[in-house]
Amino acid sequence: MSEVKNITAYKSNEPTVVTIGTFDGVHIGHKKIINRLVNTGKIEGLKSVILTFFPHPRMVLQKDANIKLINTIEERRSILEAAGIDHLLVKEFTHEFSRLSAEDFVVKLLLDKLNAKKVIIGYDHRFGRNRRADINDLKTFGEQYNFDVEEISVQDIDDVAVSSTKIRKALVEGHIEKANLYLGYNYMLTGTVTKGKGLGRQLNYPTANLHIEENYKLIPKQGAYIVKATIESTTVFGMMNIGTNPTVNGSKETIEVHFFNFNKDIYNTAIKIELLKRLRDEQKFESVEALKAQLNKDKKIAQDYIALKHG
Repeated sequence: MSEVKNITAYKSNEPTVVTIGTFDGVHIGHKKIINRLVNTGKIEGLKSVILTFFPHPRMVLQKDANIKLINTIEERRSILEAAGIDHLLVKEFTHEFSRLSAEDFVVKLLLDKLNAKKVIIGYDHRFGRNRRADINDLKTFGEQYNFDVEEISVQDIDDVAVSSTKIRKALVEGHIEKANLYLGYNYMLTGTVTKGKGLGRQLNYPTANLHIEENYKLIPKQGAYIVKATIESTTVFGMMNIGTNPTVNGSKETIEVHFFNFNKDIYNTAIKIELLKRLRDEQKFESVEALKAQLNKDKKIAQDYIALKHG
């Protein structure tokens, strides 16, 4: 898969089949559209192209700094690459771009830049200035400018009964297994391991502190989770706490991972943590000893779960 970040300097010399969207989460509903795109490209001899946008339009148009995304742009790229598309185009979403008329969007972007011969789009997709244009307008432009439009029907989309909004809600409420079911893969947190205060080591539970650079990344509900990661080509399991460490009067939210049977120095290493199951809420214990006793219980539950599901 090739990735294009500067569409201004891009022009496809090959005919393409295109789909358009934010694709936050690249969930099982999105996969239905992407699979249709890839298969159509192979059958009709067209290069498959996903046109996506960053930042999220709500961040730009509504100044919605509070919106949190399921994927960072790099995570989205990685998932889309695995889906087998030929080209990923990431268009910077700006106020100027949002004012582009529907016809200019079709002519200047889909035709002039992408050489689109076919566009596959969801029944409820809207585009152009103030999102005034819909699937029927796109079909009219297709007849006018000689490209095909394939509509993903309401039945196809609604049969899946999933949306990025539902996934965000599940994550915020701590329903990680439901979110993973909707996504079709394990929810991930990607960041760099940094030094913490060393409390975990004092408890005999040394932790990797995960720093996530992207402040728009959705962090699930605080609490303890069973997780896995791939470090130096080896799969390792562990448990993770998202929270403020109230037992020791912490105030800042941290993400700390204790890996089982792993004792390597991974400071400053970029890692991806996959969340498998939520264990419990974070809580304030009467003492550090009580906290350690709970960690021992958590570890036993986590290891039993891992042996059952991944043994």
